[in-house]
Amino acid sequence: MIELNVAIKNKCYANSEQAVLAQLDFTVKPGEFVAIVGPSGCGKSTLLNMISGLENCSGQHISYNENAYNENTSQEGVASNKALHQLGYIFQQPRLMPWLTVRENIELILQPDQFDKIDDLLAQVGLANEGEYFPSQLSGGMQRRVSIARAFAINPQLLLLDEPFNSLDAPTASRLRQLLIDLCNQRGTTVVFVTHDLQEAVYLADRIIFMS
Repeated sequence: MIELNVAIKNKCYANSEQAVLAQLDFTVKPGEFVAIVGPSGCGKSTLLNMISGLENCSGQHISYNENAYNENTSQEGVASNKALHQLGYIFQQPRLMPWLTVRENIELILQPDQFDKIDDLLAQVGLANEGEYFPSQLSGGMQRRVSIARAFAINPQLLLLDEPFNSLDAPTASRLRQLLIDLCNQRGTTVVFVTHDLQEAVYLADRIIFMS
């Protein structure tokens, strides 16, 4: 399992002196589920993108199991450490390839010798019979289930989630929250979950970090 350490002194975008993130310092213990709560525009998504390596993190300190991945990045700040291959990311939208089937969307991130795990994953998320469907044939909740299955397909040690249930109806969101808890508990996954919904954070997380 992965322990995550984050220390951000001052994160600004190019051509701007205004800090997107500042004086942010926290640790997520192995297997811990941490929710980050804050209003829109406070930098929650930027934080996840920095942790994942999608966002320039040069000059800041982000480490997995005490190994700082951003100390040896390129000038663009793109992380190359192998720890990032153990990371799953579920975005606000499912981000499925519309021209690929459910099965093919999951195959995209796997080696051919790993394809045999897909049936079991789809069954775990309640989509055992939808593997040959295209995203357009699925409801919003079913598309989210596919994105969850895809994230867990690589057996991530660290899972990042950026408000993945915010556009769903209440019953569907509730079922998917419980599915997420079950999958994380089965695997001992370390989780950073971003939300603006305090009630959701209390239900899901072991610990809550507030951003202003």
